[in-house]
Amino acid sequence: MLGKKIDVQVTAMVPYAGLYHGYYMSGIHRKSIYILSREKPRSTVRCTVIAAAQLKGSTQIKLIAAPEGQVYYEPLIRKRLKRLRNVKIAKLSCLYEKSCGAIVFYRAPDEVKVLLVKNKNGRYWSFPKGHVELGENERQTAIREIKEETDLDVKIHPGFRETSDYCPFGKVRKRVVFFLAETFDDTVHIQESEIDYYIWVSFEQARKMCCYDNDLRVIDKAERYLGGFTAK
Repeated sequence: MLGKKIDVQVTAMVPYAGLYHGYYMSGIHRKSIYILSREKPRSTVRCTVIAAAQLKGSTQIKLIAAPEGQVYYEPLIRKRLKRLRNVKIAKLSCLYEKSCGAIVFYRAPDEVKVLLVKNKNGRYWSFPKGHVELGENERQTAIREIKEETDLDVKIHPGFRETSDYCPFGKVRKRVVFFLAETFDDTVHIQESEIDYYIWVSFEQARKMCCYDNDLRVIDKAERYLGGFTAK
């Protein structure tokens, strides 16, 4: 159901939850659904199904929708669902996912080095990143994830922000926000539960080791931003 467009009849606001309750038609059956909206929706509203929650101790799946054009990520959806009485979530699947990270670089004596990591059981090299947590802005997420995964302290360079949008599987729509982050110490201590390997490379080597077009685009823009200071 994730990503499906449906017409929802809004019946009531759920007190203190920041959600609305309604129903939609599935064939001849009327199905209950929650609606997450930035403003009070009309009595009938065209929605996208943005999440599916499996309830604890049950096979029941509760759907959450949002008016078309409104995007909500997992932390906020979980926060709203936690306010519901007698509703305990065992698993939550979301249509939209958001991660933040950075191209981390270090100015070595002879060239700029870029940090690549390979995630646990991963097949490809990329950059440190992770999911946004509730209450964080994008930069805070990037700094926290870099620290957790590599133990590096970094300084985010202003003026550089690149996004990559793609569908990794099924209908899930993922957005990754990349910053440019400088570290003044190249000593890495990986988070072994998340990262298998790391390596410092030049921009030229990074282009050879990264496979995804989005990563290659971000590498090129980061090098241009830094003025092309790389070893030949």
